[in-house]
Amino acid sequence: MIPSNEIEARPAPCSLREELKGTVLAGGAILGLSSLLLWRNPNLFWNDDYELSILPVFADVARSWSEGHFPLLSPSSWVCGNLAGEFQYGTFSAFVNAAVVLIWKFPLTFAQQAAALSMSHLVALGTGGYLLARGRSLSVPLSVMVAIVAAANGWIICWGATDWFGALGAFTWLPWAWWGFGRALDPRRGRWRFLWPAPFIYLLITGGFPYTVLMLGLLTAWLGLQSIIKTRALSSIWPMTIGALLGTGLSAPAWLALFDYVRGSAREAQGSWTHFQWLVPPSALPGLILPSWTTNWADFSSRLMPHTATEMACGLVAPAALLFGLSRLGRSLVRRIPWELGLLLLVLVISMLPSANVFRWSFRWLPLFHLTLAICAAHALQLLERNGLSAERRGIVFGPGSAAVVLVTVTAGAMFLTRSAGPYGAGFTAITFGLAVLWAAADSLPARFRILRSWTPAAITFAALLATYLSIPPNCGVPRYNLSQQLTKASPLDPQRLYLSVYPAAEHNYRIEKKSGPIGQLTRPGSTSMWGALRFINGYSPIRPPGVAREFGFTIHGEIDPSTGEYLLGWQGGAAGELARLGVDGIVVAKEMDLHPKPDEEWQLVASSDEAYLYHRRGEPLPRVRAITSIDSPSHQQFAPASIRVVEDSRNRVIADVEVPAGDRPALLTFSRPYFNGYRAWIGALRLPVRSDRGAVPAVEVPAGTAGRLTLEYRPWWWTAGAAVAAVCALAIAGGVVLAARERIAARS
Repeated sequence: MIPSNEIEARPAPCSLREELKGTVLAGGAILGLSSLLLWRNPNLFWNDDYELSILPVFADVARSWSEGHFPLLSPSSWVCGNLAGEFQYGTFSAFVNAAVVLIWKFPLTFAQQAAALSMSHLVALGTGGYLLARGRSLSVPLSVMVAIVAAANGWIICWGATDWFGALGAFTWLPWAWWGFGRALDPRRGRWRFLWPAPFIYLLITGGFPYTVLMLGLLTAWLGLQSIIKTRALSSIWPMTIGALLGTGLSAPAWLALFDYVRGSAREAQGSWTHFQWLVPPSALPGLILPSWTTNWADFSSRLMPHTATEMACGLVAPAALLFGLSRLGRSLVRRIPWELGLLLLVLVISMLPSANVFRWSFRWLPLFHLTLAICAAHALQLLERNGLSAERRGIVFGPGSAAVVLVTVTAGAMFLTRSAGPYGAGFTAITFGLAVLWAAADSLPARFRILRSWTPAAITFAALLATYLSIPPNCGVPRYNLSQQLTKASPLDPQRLYLSVYPAAEHNYRIEKKSGPIGQLTRPGSTSMWGALRFINGYSPIRPPGVAREFGFTIHGEIDPSTGEYLLGWQGGAAGELARLGVDGIVVAKEMDLHPKPDEEWQLVASSDEAYLYHRRGEPLPRVRAITSIDSPSHQQFAPASIRVVEDSRNRVIADVEVPAGDRPALLTFSRPYFNGYRAWIGALRLPVRSDRGAVPAVEVPAGTAGRLTLEYRPWWWTAGAAVAAVCALAIAGGVVLAARERIAARS
């Protein structure tokens, strides 16, 4: 046992040039690993939500910027029409939008666009992990190891980078925010140190994943409590607190939009059973050593199903080093990193517990667990090296590499005895055992090979994670679809028409295992209508806000409730029906549904394929702004006709010249676009109230005898208030940066 009074020596500080080299090396390692995986599988990052939701939405975002509009709303979907409210698309993230605009400048395929988007964030995540480790006085090789685990752990690769991009977009900045907190809590950095965490907190919150915001809240509270207890002064946390408030204020439009949008939504009313899905089972913990370990997890269907623990992959070194460090260093290591070990245990426990409220699937805490595990393991390895344990006990059985050999052997034995090997157990175990032996051999090298030994943990981590994803498919069983580049073209659909698509559950009926050929040219599942700049009621939305999303029973993946679809097509397809009131003048019916719109004299079949039938309402497309003369209500209120000429119909506003005849009846104008709280309307200085027609479309009542230019604009309260708060915080940060720079210049002179 190491004496408890021994203190770890800090590594020699590096010059700025050396730090830059280390940062580039960490980012290059992540880029190299993901490039090798992409070379092996060009569709690695092209799965499930990325196909039906993320990429088509970002195509619409790039189109919006090219048109000179801020991408608050999308004209291509009613269910997913409010991009800001959906939150997961990073509408207010400068980094996400810059990456999207840049990537869409190149003629890339869908899969290549997804790869570029994910890999750019993975590199940023890895460099953040490196800086976090360096800020904790860890050596360059061990900091590179932390970077690799942070950006290439099983959960990030299998879910964040290849499916739920919002999770990656937000978690990318958590190591950076942690690093900024460390600087803010360091009194040696001067009075302006509170500025460090602010920009990274802004990027994290606007990145688009509420779970990561929850992680940030836990981390903030944990670090604050640690500082108060260590310094016994509440004032020690004021720089961190101010920085957190500035970053939160800078991101105000994003979280205010989410709070407003989620009220009354399907996400708010989700069933309690979802909180018991995707919990980390205790029986999956051996997956930290051998990710091929297969045990029962509660999946999306709430059933316990055999699942390979790829999410637990962290490159072998981190769990082996930490366990060995705890066994050999004991209290010395615990006293060195008690708060990190406590955070590690807390996050692991949370990932095993049922979730609550609008949050679900607790295994989403695993990225923070992996990052904390890597930091703890790096501290253990550095403390071992600094205390000369490996030099004194050069025998292979006493090093962390030999501990890895033992752990792999024991875990493999248990895996085969309990029949938990799954389909990948034998081959992957052999590879992992070989890597552990190499690590043990490096540990036993003489002192003159110190540099080689110091880089071995990072190299083994890299090799182990690469072997994991080459041996075990990182797809985790989520659907993949064969979506053709032809989806960027509208044909045979008409961009001037509004469509309702009736198709079966995409994840069960359109996945490659069911339909290997190209799909979606007619049905446009999820939000794929955005690729062709088409107008669809359907869209991919986990939130499903009030309005047509809930009234028509849309599911997350954009398919309508079958009974509702049958009712709308069979009874509400006429000239005075509900579909016409919405402005729907196109119907797509998948052949699996065996439906067609009625009455026959209202609809004509214009195209068909092996996938679906395409119907258009006879005549010209319905106008997008209309004056209706009556509404279904107890009062049977009547309205005057009006003359309307549309001047502009863009994503965030409509401008039209309107003339209402004199008399005692106003005109009621309805707009064929989804209704969201926040529309404002006016004619000159006259403000007009905006209401909704049965929660579906905006409606504006124009007084009799009014003539002029009507503007309907989406300007919600959260946009005005959030922008004001963000502007104040941005000015405060900019002012602080200027003053800090002046002080530094004055001090040098």
